[in-house]
Amino acid sequence: MTPDLLSGPRGRRLCLQLACEVSDTVRRLLHELAYDADVAAGAAVVLFGWNDDGSTFETRGQVETSATTAALADAIRAVGAFTPTTDDLYAAMLRAVDSARYWQEPDGEDTIAADAAVCASLAAIAGAVAALPETAWWSRDRTAEQWAVEFDPSGNGAPFDAAPDGAQKWRENTVAEEAHARAERPSDVTANYSGTWWSHPWGCPHTTGALPTGVPAGIPFVEDGLGWTHAVAIPVRGGGRTFEIRTADDWAELCRRFPIEVTASRRHDWYRVTGRDGRWLLPDWTRVAQEWDAVHLTGLAYLTAATREIEVDAEYSSVIGGWGPDETYWLTGLVREVEGPRVHWQAHAPEGPWDRAP
Repeated sequence: MTPDLLSGPRGRRLCLQLACEVSDTVRRLLHELAYDADVAAGAAVVLFGWNDDGSTFETRGQVETSATTAALADAIRAVGAFTPTTDDLYAAMLRAVDSARYWQEPDGEDTIAADAAVCASLAAIAGAVAALPETAWWSRDRTAEQWAVEFDPSGNGAPFDAAPDGAQKWRENTVAEEAHARAERPSDVTANYSGTWWSHPWGCPHTTGALPTGVPAGIPFVEDGLGWTHAVAIPVRGGGRTFEIRTADDWAELCRRFPIEVTASRRHDWYRVTGRDGRWLLPDWTRVAQEWDAVHLTGLAYLTAATREIEVDAEYSSVIGGWGPDETYWLTGLVREVEGPRVHWQAHAPEGPWDRAP
């Protein structure tokens, strides 16, 4: 079954961003509501706006506003289904990915998008977007052509490392950190503590396929990017068996079949992200590697399953954190750089667009 685009925070954020692009009313209401949601969550934010005479103002702290989630939902329904431009779709996807965070509470816009009335009002937009030919890459399995990306490289980039022992090193570090966390970190999930929050096999090589525009997906669609405007894409090919994560259930299956507990090391960050106080699992990537050489997260799985709780069973849950859309992690070293030039890409601003460097 194809997952609903609105079932995940990143998919909701994409649709909400598209609604803002075509409606000033939606943009204004969301701006005010998201500000209040951020303030209520304890964030230090500033509200910028315009007075009736055209002058600007800025405000800190709670403000009186007539904006309501019901009014926002009505404004979104008034937009209805529409066909966004390719540029608007690209920008909305970029915003949805870049705003993902796992070390603090969801931002105001994610909070408002999760409101039941607002989410329901986005259904027409979600349906129209899912039918666009430009989004076909969201559902594809790992492509044969893959690219490893290095940002702001010196010269032509570093040698590509297949890291055949990456999964084993990940396990050793994870086990050691979990033991340390059990002994040293507070069990109170509300304690002001942050640690490791990601769930990918850190140390294993990772690659993405190319977008319809030709640019590798791993260049523009990066969580919490650092403002890069130069990247080199390294052509690689891999072999063996690939486990496809197409839905949240696929991730949960990995956790059930190859579990490793990470409650002590993840509880504080993942509580902030999901609001859940409980026990947490990840796939043990060394055990996954005994059956699979690579694991691929589709673009749609990212939009519907990242940055939220994924229930594994009655006791455990998990989080997809730190992955990118259409990203593959290689667990057994069956991936190599292939003949052909490395491709340099550049952008005038971090939000793109990205073009081949001359």
